[in-house]
Amino acid sequence: MELDCMVFWVRAVYKWKTDRRTFMKLLGATVHASPSKETKIGSQLLTRDSNHQGSLGIAVSEGLEYAAQHEGSVYCLGSVLNHVLIQQSIIGLETIEQFRLANDEPDLIVGCLGGGSNFGGIALPFAGEVLQGKRECEFLAAQSEAAPNLVKGEYKYDFGDVAEQTPLLKMFTLGHRKEMEPIRADGLRYHAAAPLVSALRNRGLVKAVSYPTNEKAVFEAARMFFQSEGWLIAPESSYAVRAGVDEALQADKAGEEKVICMNISGHGFLDIEAYRDKLGIQ
Repeated sequence: MELDCMVFWVRAVYKWKTDRRTFMKLLGATVHASPSKETKIGSQLLTRDSNHQGSLGIAVSEGLEYAAQHEGSVYCLGSVLNHVLIQQSIIGLETIEQFRLANDEPDLIVGCLGGGSNFGGIALPFAGEVLQGKRECEFLAAQSEAAPNLVKGEYKYDFGDVAEQTPLLKMFTLGHRKEMEPIRADGLRYHAAAPLVSALRNRGLVKAVSYPTNEKAVFEAARMFFQSEGWLIAPESSYAVRAGVDEALQADKAGEEKVICMNISGHGFLDIEAYRDKLGIQ
């Protein structure tokens, strides 16, 4: 559409997702490893650590700063903010219809959660019906121990970025300057959960579980899913499958019948290196 696209991409991911980087450049995007020297906040962080691994909070800061300094620029964020989750809720609305067509209902909705767009997209329409007394359903967010904002975070007002450029948002947060270990499913490495999801967590409607940063358990679940379903999924989605499998095993052990809906956020064909690394495939 002849629009210039400037991408600030978490440095830890920029380094290994070379095929995805090429894909973006084929579409005409300019891609910078974040932190970068294109912004004041990025330059400051690189001065302190020339090999800074970056984070989503830093990338957000760079995007906001760049847009503010270049007239006519529009900043786009794909997670966390409430309007993003509302747009994503088409996923949950369609899933409700799919269950209706199958003449079934879920007992548990499972999704991975970093900032919250994926989980919110599937869960919000179901949660709305739970709040209205129209259905009974549980919700489980699968997270990484690198950023367990719903598991270990505090429910309070915080900034959505490291440089404190966003409005204050009431969220479950680890702190906007929290340093977090890089993981392959880096989309889950964000310091806070979206306000809408956080509000549901605060009301006790959403439960959360976190998995070790070595990620072996989640990638093992993804391999099992691939071998049984024929679909190679994104690293982030592996967390939902791991949590869903664990819940199914617990239900089976307890002699309970449970319908579990796991949300898969994307394919993993550009993430083969992560599978090779975490599963020790030569």
